[in-house]
Amino acid sequence: MYEHMQVAVIGDSDLVLPLRALGIKVFVPEDIEEARDILNRLERKQEQVAICFLHESFLEPLRLERERMEKKFSPVLAGFSDYREVTDYLGKMLREMAVRATGSDSLVKKR
Repeated sequence: MYEHMQVAVIGDSDLVLPLRALGIKVFVPEDIEEARDILNRLERKQEQVAICFLHESFLEPLRLERERMEKKFSPVLAGFSDYREVTDYLGKMLREMAVRATGSDSLVKKR
């Protein structure tokens, strides 16, 4: 009998919730413990997931769980990162340049 396996993503709501429209199973843990519980459910096959993308902020805190799951056939865990860190860095750099050039960062829009 064929079982339908899904793709899942674990991460921040602003990043992963739009992926629901593509049929991806989305998990938005509030903390590391909740993320750990989600991985344990995936490992026990309570969710029919073949591959799970895990946001980089969870990679190190959940290292032991990831290592344990690497020995299993599924789900396959893959880390992913997002644009926010780069965007924040560029914004900071632009503000610093504006202050040096004009003495103010009022020309640089803030979020």
